[in-house]
Amino acid sequence: MTRLKIGIIGLGEVAQIIHLPVLEGLSDRFEINAVCDISPIVLDTLGNRYQVPNRYEDAFELTQQPDLDAVLICNSDEYHADCAVSAARNKKHVLLEKPMCLTLREADEIIQARNETGVKVMIGYMRRYAPAFVRAVEEVKQLNKINYARVRDIIGHNHLFIEQSSHVLRSVDISEANKKDRSDRARKLVREAIGDVPADLASAYRLLCGLGSHDLSAMREIIGFPNRVIAASQWNQGRFINAILEYDDFRVIYETGIDNIRRFDAHIEVIGDNRSLKVQFNTPYMRHLPTTLEVKETVGEAYHERQIRSTFKDSYTCQLEYFYDVIVNNRTPKTTPEDAKEDLKLFQMLIKAMKEYEQ
Repeated sequence: MTRLKIGIIGLGEVAQIIHLPVLEGLSDRFEINAVCDISPIVLDTLGNRYQVPNRYEDAFELTQQPDLDAVLICNSDEYHADCAVSAARNKKHVLLEKPMCLTLREADEIIQARNETGVKVMIGYMRRYAPAFVRAVEEVKQLNKINYARVRDIIGHNHLFIEQSSHVLRSVDISEANKKDRSDRARKLVREAIGDVPADLASAYRLLCGLGSHDLSAMREIIGFPNRVIAASQWNQGRFINAILEYDDFRVIYETGIDNIRRFDAHIEVIGDNRSLKVQFNTPYMRHLPTTLEVKETVGEAYHERQIRSTFKDSYTCQLEYFYDVIVNNRTPKTTPEDAKEDLKLFQMLIKAMKEYEQ
């Protein structure tokens, strides 16, 4: 089996709890050959723990390492586009954590860099690689009619799960200059994306780009892109959002928010005439909690309920296995930059509807 040399940019929570252990578990496919973080303490500690030979504080230096096959980008999203473009231009395949970027301009730059170099760029919407979700996509195609759908993601803050199950090495040595650069860049990119809006709408946009990108990306795959946003609102400083989305023959209720309750209620439910399908996700920060598919249906005189647990294999593992296949077998990823760009368009539609609601 071909073993790919991969570099990782960004060694925060997701990398520590998920990506590094998963890649280590897939050591027949991947070699963690390079890591990058702006925190020297985090970089050295994790570099030593995983015996990584090449370590960088500068992401662009990592993308220039000649013998790397691929780069996993999971640093702060304000820097995603620059890192992805640099990796592509240095002939590295790219797995880019969601959100791909914050603006349509950045999306086009990523697409252009990929097209010019011929590398593979795959966006890390890991929920869409969960076997239960993959099965649900096929099951929805068999429905004669969709009457209604619900997309819900009301969860507790990540730390509520992490502090009971993992230890994360925090970056305590980040310079004030780096902190300022990140916040300045965030304001500039959000303004470019949605204009000069009040702080609560800017916060809502960041929520959509973060947590919302999981939900709406999966929604688009399972039922398509909505015709329009009928209405949308945000409250609690942009930390909660709901919306009504219009499709040809049905409507979708979307609701999302983050609070301090230690629970993870994330699902997509599609309701047909005599059958409903519900994909239930769980927190990724406690690995191997399964994604399930719940089926409720009337058959003849009888009503049936069943739950399908396809596997305990976590969706991040499935995603990285898929990414390996994309590179080695020249497979086209389903979560392409073009696909992720559709999310940015939908986010802008939602923000526009929120503006109209608040006028």
